[in-house]
Amino acid sequence: MSREKTIPTAALVLGAAGIIPFLACTVGLAAGLTLPVIGGGARLTQALIVYGVAILSFLGGVRWGIALGYEDDGQARRDYAIAVVPALVGWGAALLAPTPALWTLCAAFILLGLMDYGLYCREVAPEWYGRLRLGLSGAVALLLGVAAASA
Repeated sequence: MSREKTIPTAALVLGAAGIIPFLACTVGLAAGLTLPVIGGGARLTQALIVYGVAILSFLGGVRWGIALGYEDDGQARRDYAIAVVPALVGWGAALLAPTPALWTLCAAFILLGLMDYGLYCREVAPEWYGRLRLGLSGAVALLLGVAAASA
């Protein structure tokens, strides 16, 4: 695996842009705002939960993609199984009341960020990916925690 340390500009910019919905919803919740009625009255909390589930699922897909490159079938099977967990946790969180859902997502992002950093430690992902995931997961977890406290 490449030891490349510089985060590619596209990954950094798009990763940071992915935080915008977390930030916007959290600021809106803290300010007591609501979304206009859209097909039955979507709320900021719902929007934040749905976006969190989508991003968790995406990150699980990234893990699946990394596992595709493994030569060891046992390691691949383990990481394929791990790759589906974020989507399942997100789905379960979406079935909870808003505050527990946000705390569940917060914990999931912390754990997945640490596990994704572990991909670099195991030398199956570049160093920049591990650092990017730690930073983005930390920011997302902080925003979800603030949102949970505001919900």
